[in-house]
Amino acid sequence: MFHHDASATRAALPFDLLVPALRERFAGSCETPQRHVHTIATPGGSRMTSLIMPSWMPGRYYGVKVINIAPGNAAKGLPGVHGSYLLFDASTGVPLAVVDGTELTTRRTAAASALAASFLAREDASHLLVVGAGAVAALLPAAYRTVRDIQRVSVWARRAEQAAALATQWRAEGFNAEAVTDLPATCAEADIISCATLATEPLVHGAWLAPGSHLDLIGSFTPGMREADDACFADARVFVDTEEALEKSGDLLGPLSRGVVRPEEVRGTLTTLCKGVATARRTPSDRTVFKSVGTALEDLAGAVLVYEGSQ
Repeated sequence: MFHHDASATRAALPFDLLVPALRERFAGSCETPQRHVHTIATPGGSRMTSLIMPSWMPGRYYGVKVINIAPGNAAKGLPGVHGSYLLFDASTGVPLAVVDGTELTTRRTAAASALAASFLAREDASHLLVVGAGAVAALLPAAYRTVRDIQRVSVWARRAEQAAALATQWRAEGFNAEAVTDLPATCAEADIISCATLATEPLVHGAWLAPGSHLDLIGSFTPGMREADDACFADARVFVDTEEALEKSGDLLGPLSRGVVRPEEVRGTLTTLCKGVATARRTPSDRTVFKSVGTALEDLAGAVLVYEGSQ
């Protein structure tokens, strides 16, 4: 059984390979049951969320990821997300590989947002605003650059020093990047707004968003989390990674319960977009929203890419 640590996993998953791999898997055949979600209490009252996520390609590969999210880790100087991925032969059950689940998760998450934007963002979109400064946020410009000609990157975070550090990192990577403090004004200027936070109250408001913009919501993978207010969804073309988002995300559960969005008004999923079934953007002035909660299909696609690249 092969073992791929964080460095090997990162090297095997460049976005110019990972985004097409996700597109191929969403358009192809794959069995992906809903994840198991467990809340694990720890001494002192804090809680950790553990996700168990299986997926398989019949007769080829079967994989399971265990991912643990501990929001209190920031105060301890630790990343908030840790995980491991096990890949098996789907016919024999023979273990094939262990892949670093943390690196796999961050990279496939950023790649899924870029994949959605390849359908939903305007062709001429060039200004990316990243809301958040964590591990996924740090990867977003590189991921988006594979699908759009990103000329300008702005970043906002609750802690201005984190935004400034991330902008410095991106400039070293060749991006025209800046940290911003005026979130409403920058939202109004940006072509793509991508939120990657653990927020429990809306950070982005629909009143700030310009016609033709694309809003990407990565956080809010539980009912108690939110990154966007109701107005972000009103009069927008709304898409999700999978239908599970309608049951899991606080960003959607609230607007759905209040009638801001009806389930039948969700225009499509990554599967229907990749298969050419869903209609994405109709006009340059359409405002689009993509809400993801993550799916084990993405992990399987990434793990297979890592494993086959090592053969």
